[in-house]
Order: sequence, then C-alpha cells, then structure tokens
Amino acid sequence: MLRRTTVARDPALRYPAGRPPRTTLLPMLFAALAGASSVLAFAPVGWWPLQILALAFLFYQVGMDTSVRRSSLIGWAFGFGWSVAGMHWLYITMNRFGNIPGPMAVAAVCLLGAYMGLFGAFASGVSTWLRRRWSLPVASFLLLVLPFMWGLSDWMRGWILTGFPWVATGYAHNASPLGGYAAIVGVYGIGVIAAVCASCIVMLTQRARWPGLGLLGAILGIGYGLSFVAWTTPQGMPISVRLLQGNVAQQKKFDPDHVLRALEMYRGMITAQPADLIALPETAIASLPQYLPPDYLPSIQKYAADTGSHVLSGIPMSDGPGSYANSVIGFSPSGQAYRYDKHHLVPFGEFVPAGFRWFVDMMRIPLGDMSRGAEVQPAFAVKDQLVLPNVCYEDVFGEEIAMQLRTMPRPATMLLNVSNLAWFGESVAIPQHVQMSQMRSLETGRPMLRATNTGATVVIDGRGKIVNALPMYTQGSLAARVQGMGGMTPFIRMGNYLFLALAALAFGVAWFSGRNFVKTQQT
Repeated sequence: MLRRTTVARDPALRYPAGRPPRTTLLPMLFAALAGASSVLAFAPVGWWPLQILALAFLFYQVGMDTSVRRSSLIGWAFGFGWSVAGMHWLYITMNRFGNIPGPMAVAAVCLLGAYMGLFGAFASGVSTWLRRRWSLPVASFLLLVLPFMWGLSDWMRGWILTGFPWVATGYAHNASPLGGYAAIVGVYGIGVIAAVCASCIVMLTQRARWPGLGLLGAILGIGYGLSFVAWTTPQGMPISVRLLQGNVAQQKKFDPDHVLRALEMYRGMITAQPADLIALPETAIASLPQYLPPDYLPSIQKYAADTGSHVLSGIPMSDGPGSYANSVIGFSPSGQAYRYDKHHLVPFGEFVPAGFRWFVDMMRIPLGDMSRGAEVQPAFAVKDQLVLPNVCYEDVFGEEIAMQLRTMPRPATMLLNVSNLAWFGESVAIPQHVQMSQMRSLETGRPMLRATNTGATVVIDGRGKIVNALPMYTQGSLAARVQGMGGMTPFIRMGNYLFLALAALAFGVAWFSGRNFVKTQQT
C-alpha cells in the first residue's frame, strides 16, 4: 500500500519494502499497454472510464518511484503506447495513399509515437522532480501537481511544432459527465479534471481514502449538472442546410480524367434542390479556378441567384506563381464573393518542414506546400446566420476557433467543417475527428456542420449531440434545419487562459503545502 514517508525532504510515494524495483523495462511495458488501452476510451468505442483507470495506473507507478529518470521513462512508455494506438491510422495514409513501403510506414508511426511520448515523460519526470524539490505531501502531489502537469503536457503538444493534439485526453469525454466542463475550461481543462479523477482512484490506496472518493463523486456530479446549463441562446431563424458527400475515391480525386466527372457530379448535387446553405467538402472542386471549364463557377453563381441558395465549396486557390491556398469559396444570391483560406496547415500535407522535402516528394502529395490564411477571417452570411468555415484539421484547435469568435465584430452563429477524410481509409480517425467536432460545439455552444468527401457528414447541435448523419462511404446529401446560436461561453471569452491560470494556482498551492509539510516534520 502506498503511504507518505516521514522523511521531511523526500515525502514520496514508494514501494512497501522501501526498495526500487530491479528493472525499469517491466513497468515501462505495463505503462505502454495501459497507454495503448486508452484508445478504447475515444470514439468509436467510447469507454471513457477506461482512460481514467489507465491514468490512475500511470500515476500509481510514478508515485511509487522517487527517481526522476525512472518516472520519465514510465511516462514516456505510457505516452508512446497512447499515441501509437490512437494514431495507428496514419499507416493507412502513408502506405495506401502515400506509397510508403509498409515497414517504413510502421517505422514512421513508431517515430511519431516516440516523439509524442516525450510529453508523457515531461509530465511524469517534472512532477517527480517537483515532488522532491518541494517536499510534497501525497495529496498535493496526486491532486495538484500530477494532474496539472499532465494537462500542461497535453496543451504543449497542441502547439509545439505547430501542434498535434489528436486524442488529447479531454476528447474522450464529450459524452461523459466531464463534458459539462467544456464550455468553461475547454478540452485541456477537461484533461486535467480527468487526471484529477485518476488521482482520486489512486488515493483509494491511501489510509485517508474517503476524501478522494468524495472528490471523485463531486467532480462527476458537478460536471453532469453543468451539462444542463445553456451558455448560448438561439439567434435568428433556423436555416435549411444540405451537406454534400461525393464519396470520391482518394486514388481518383486528383486524377485529371476523374476530376471532370467529379465536377459534373457535384454540380448536379448542388442544383438538385435549393437550400439556404449548400456545403461541399474540402477540395470538392479539385482544380484551380483557371483550369475549370469557363462556365463552371458562373453556373453555380447563377443557381445561387436564381434560387436564393448560398453555396460553400472547398477548392484550391492561387494568388500567383507558387502561391496556393486550401480554400473555401462562397456564392450568395446577391453575387457577393466569399473566400476563406485555411490558416492552420498540416505538416507534410500542406506545408513542408525544413529538411523534409524528400518525404513529401516520396508520398507524392498534391499541393504539398501552401500559403496560410489570416488568423481571423469573416464568417459567411446566410440570411440572418453567420457561418464560420474551418478546413479539416483546423477544428482540432479549439483555442483558435474561440479566438476567432471573440475577436469578430459579429461572432459566427454556427461552424462548418469541410474535410476530405478519404486519406484515412476505414479507420478510427473518422469517428475520432467527429468527436473533436463535438467538443468544439460543447466549447462554443454552437452547432457544427460537417461536409466531408467519404464521411462522416453530420450535423452537431450546440450541445455536442449528433442530430443528423449520412451513412459513411456513400454518395448523398444530408438535409437538415439548423438553428444558429449566439452568446459567449466562458471558454470563448477566456480560451485556455483560465486553464493556465488554474495550473499556476495549483502549483502555488502545492509549493505552499510542501513548505508547510516540512515545517510540520521538523517540529
């Protein structure tokens, strides 16, 4: 059983016999397996309690060891297992569509996992170092330092090297009681709260177990209650929406012979029935405007004017030689042009990191180096609603969407994600991406529309619930009436600043408790 040592300068959790284990490899193996099991907490399985149990296992292992090195290795192994299991679908992207040989694609996924594991090593190693440096009592270490350090590691991997926050801890909880906290502290704050829940489970191994059990119940109960709070209110009248899913095979998407057939298919789907908003997927129009048939875009504009429809479509745009953008263009009945350029680009897919041109060339990615759009761009007006597009990977970055909403003179009332997820095949990446879109709705209190090439094409309401969906890997049009929402959630107003302020407060309280504990031991 874990207990607090009576040595004032080293109040760490430790093994019952007071001796460290003889090997680090076995704890690392178990940590990697525990981290890998966390993939079942995310969509499509959704066993969110498993994630909390896996984190509890990690925290127990880290808490039993006073060595910063060993804690770092165990944390790295946990992060490695978490990342490889959660992002294994990248193998499909590289092997099936990028023509990377299987062994090399496996190695690339493992290298990414090794890099992502560094954030787990950071969380565990720094927590152990602070425990020794500040002479922390068990409760402060488990409930303050470890959870917030874990949350900071999640937040850091969301922006270092442009960020890759896929399967960040909080995303597992869009449908759990912890989802109620999303509108206040966002996905990283939920990650911290999930980590506190894990620490409460570890506290059950201590003599004073009841406070931990009581705190766990309170966290879940408050989160469930917050899920009924309406942070935003309906704005304007609902609009009719049609989201188009072309189901164009990735192998054919940029093939010159197939591009013309896809153009005619989408024009037919657009003109099949009017709607207030008709949205097409990312690069549904797969050619630059100057290479399209001369009447193509004008015919869409004419249809918009004749029927009172508004049309948004993904398309590559060029502003000059060598300057390309992954864009969304809009056609309105008034004839007013609209353009949104993707701001947060994907490494290797949309821009080439220094020294990696050979990798992009080997994968033969079309338009592999693109220009960034502005951080804040206007929304698209559809009657009395304002629709803010984001392209594919951009809806993984909640802080950026919140920043746009709080910066706009007239904040958008609904969000639209246009994606081409055919790159990921029939993998868990697609339901995982939907789960991230649901988290954006919870954070902002706004509906999220998703128009995708092969799926998942869905309508998500302002409470993060999927209310309409098309079958995946089929061609079709999803019709719905969608109510826009106005108002500001606390997360829109403060973004991640509240989460970071709470982390600073937690570390301050932990430091003070350590000083107090040392004084108590000395007397």
